[in-house]
Amino acid sequence: MAKSKAPTRARGKNRPVSPARRRYCHLCKEKVDEVDYKDVATLRRFVSDRGKIKTRRVSGACRRHQRQLAAAIKNAREMALLPYVAAVAAGDDRRGGRRRG
Repeated sequence: MAKSKAPTRARGKNRPVSPARRRYCHLCKEKVDEVDYKDVATLRRFVSDRGKIKTRRVSGACRRHQRQLAAAIKNAREMALLPYVAAVAAGDDRRGGRRRG
């Protein structure tokens, strides 16, 4: 019978696994109780260059603040403080495939 080994996590080729660095919520550090939809500078940190809301994993926000951020970003979009979609340059078609036009 074959021996089963516990799977080892390797990051890429020949890279040792480093211990995960703890990422703290930026809003908890600043002791923010409620995220304000009018604070556009803060909200832009949590929106990608394409205009999408960044995930908790990427942004490092805690669960509570991520929910508040999502609601505040949607509110700010509705009030036209943030764009729904970022403007895409003409040559920046990432989807590939057949071009229609």
